[in-house]
This record gives sequence, C-alpha cells and structure tokens, in this order.
Amino acid sequence: PGDFIPLAEATGLIVPLSEWALREAARQAKVWQLNFGFSDAIAVNLPNRLFERSDLVEHIHQCVSAYGVPHRSIQLEITENNLMKDLQNVIPSLHRLNEVGVEISIDDFGTGYSSLAYLTTLPISEVKIDRTFVRDLGITPQSSAVVTAIIALARALGLRVIAEGVETLRQMEVLHRLGCRLMQGYVFSRP
Repeated sequence: PGDFIPLAEATGLIVPLSEWALREAARQAKVWQLNFGFSDAIAVNLPNRLFERSDLVEHIHQCVSAYGVPHRSIQLEITENNLMKDLQNVIPSLHRLNEVGVEISIDDFGTGYSSLAYLTTLPISEVKIDRTFVRDLGITPQSSAVVTAIIALARALGLRVIAEGVETLRQMEVLHRLGCRLMQGYVFSRP
C-alpha cells in the first residue's frame, strides 16, 4: 500500500479503486452474512478525493442495495490528515452518511496537527490509534502517556478506540492494561 496508493492518488486511479473497494466490501458482507451470519461492518479506507463526488451517499447506497445488505455493513475509514485538508467540504457528506447508518472511523488518529474540536462536532464512532504511538509501548513512558490520553478522550466522547500496528505481545499487554480492548496488527494476523 505504501507504494501503490500514492501512485493511484497521483494518477487518479484512486477513485475507481475506492469505488471497487466499496462494491467488494458490500459483496463480501453478503457472502459472510449468508455463510456465517456475519452482521458487523467491513471497513473501507476512503480517500478525500471520493468526497468530491456529490453523489457519494447515493453511490454507497447503490453498493449496499445491489447486494441486499444494510448500510451499517460498510464503515468508512478516513485518515485524520486527509480529513483536516478539506474539513468544511467533507462535513455535509459525513452527516448524510451517518444518517443512513454508515459509521465513520478516524484512521491514524493522533498524527494530524489539528484541533480536537472536530471530535465533538463530527458524526464519528471510532478512532484508530496510529501505529507510531503503539510501536514504543512498554519502552518509553511518553508513548504510554499519549495512548492513555487517546483512550480516555475516546471513551469520554463515547467513541470506540482501536490500536493499529500491534506487532508484539508486549504491545498487546500494555494496550490491554491501558484499557484498549480492540487491536489490529501482525501479532494477530498478517493482512
């Protein structure tokens, strides 16, 4: 992803790639629903460029309708930096998406240089602690302090919190001790 996503963004292929990812997530949600009774959401990373579409909500509606799954089957992940680049233009789409049941997650949380005020005004349901803070857990007290603050902030705002980039048992144990119950990373499984 570190190689092909910047290339896809530079060439404009990120839009059809993201549209495909949305359709594929809806299709996979239906397969898992039929085979396993799956009823959770599948997260799809959404680039800012897709928010330029005036019909984004309708496009997501078409994706889920085509496979007969509810809107809540799709969760959109937006990186904090991308969100802050064009916040005023993104806000109306986020609210419309939230109204139809699509949840919004802020990815790479803590890496942006933005005001925390947006956390109280945007219809988000989850923050994902960036791997840069997880990497040094159990090694530097600063990392634990930042992660503790993010967890407390998310909880106080009623948001789910997920730690990204968990690669060692030490990191997992520290996160668990700090109260973070949702994690993702190589310690659990490779993508």
